[in-house]
Amino acid sequence: MIETLPKIAIVGRPNVGKSSLFNRLINKRHAITSKIAGTTRDRIYHRAEIGDYTAILIDTGGIEYGKKENIENDVQTQVDVAIQEADLVYFVVDAKEGLTIEDNQAAEKLRRSKKEIVLIANKVDTKESDSNIPEIMTLGFGEPTEISAYHNQNIGEIYSLTLEKFKKLQLSPLKDSDNLQHDTINISFIGKPNVGKSSIVNTIIGKEKVIVSDIPGTTRDAIDTEITWNDQKFTLIDTAGLRKRGKIERGIEKISSFRALDAIERSDIVCLLIDYKEGVRKQDQHISSYALEAGKGVIIIVNKSDLMDDKEAEQNRFIRILKSRFDFLPWAPVIFTSALKRKNVENILKLANEIYNERFKKIPDEELNLFMKEITHKHLPPTVGNRVNKFYKLEQDAVNPPCFVYYLKDPKSLHFSYRRYLENEIRKRYGFNGTAIRLYFKKNS
Repeated sequence: MIETLPKIAIVGRPNVGKSSLFNRLINKRHAITSKIAGTTRDRIYHRAEIGDYTAILIDTGGIEYGKKENIENDVQTQVDVAIQEADLVYFVVDAKEGLTIEDNQAAEKLRRSKKEIVLIANKVDTKESDSNIPEIMTLGFGEPTEISAYHNQNIGEIYSLTLEKFKKLQLSPLKDSDNLQHDTINISFIGKPNVGKSSIVNTIIGKEKVIVSDIPGTTRDAIDTEITWNDQKFTLIDTAGLRKRGKIERGIEKISSFRALDAIERSDIVCLLIDYKEGVRKQDQHISSYALEAGKGVIIIVNKSDLMDDKEAEQNRFIRILKSRFDFLPWAPVIFTSALKRKNVENILKLANEIYNERFKKIPDEELNLFMKEITHKHLPPTVGNRVNKFYKLEQDAVNPPCFVYYLKDPKSLHFSYRRYLENEIRKRYGFNGTAIRLYFKKNS
């Protein structure tokens, strides 16, 4: 079984302060974030540290009733999916305005979901709020947690209740990295519909060296298949497409993105499939950026390469496009495959195994400090005024993904271009091909 990060959906009718709470939780916990484009607001999914847990916060569109036309209907469907797949729901109501019919209808929807609920009364910093609290208690979720997201009042109580709920649900406090190397390599296959994800998986399964056993997926649209190849166990996670065409686009696309994000969280290696004929779309870039923020290994697979007329020229042209569109993933390897012709598919497993081993590579601190002196001498860090930003030491404090900590005089003044230089130099010397690495900068004490 593949363990995944807990998910928390923030729901409620429009304008009760869901986004304000979402932003407050992120700012308070210094979350590791990834920006994924949505239809009602820019931020939908964010990682956050809650005690010993790393969780995913899901901001949703407002729950409304009576609007069943076009995109509004899609937004409601997206809310339903978020509730269904969340481990915990923050149900937010407006303590200033009191309950509405929509609040009661939302409460009924949540009762039917059988999910663990944290009832939150927002905007308690008003005179009207006190008189509305008894009415809010009639929703049937116990006494509400009274907060003001705008004024940062009582936010800590939400975290305490969340930890209690997580323990009740017996959720594992998975951290962002796990130093223990496990027997099975988890690989997700994501991409738009009809790029060949299922065909690639089926082709891998059809290899004579592979031993197959099907196991239930954790979501409706993902199928997990356990295989053994060259004495190495893999779990292949096949997902629904990231985008469906037609009249309904944006709401369905958001739902599909949620599915893909869940698959990413459960993976060690993410395989992003791109159709050679259709090329790269923005949704591919958004989802791959989340894989980067989640610290995963990444393989870019260009499928249907059998349609290339001039193979060498077309591959070089496509690689140039990928370098431009995925400039934030210069370390991600590219494989050209044809599921139809069963070409170059087995190399996916070979490369995934190599990347997985890279994720657990550990460099001795003594060697790292010699390396740090070399690269900071070769390219001196920019000065701030007349001050030299001195580097003191470098340590690798984690693997999966590899994490490095630089101790220096003034971390805040270090320009992003120099941070990028330091990462590039680590990769030149030590590889870490195909996997995200993380660099942290701390003030030397």
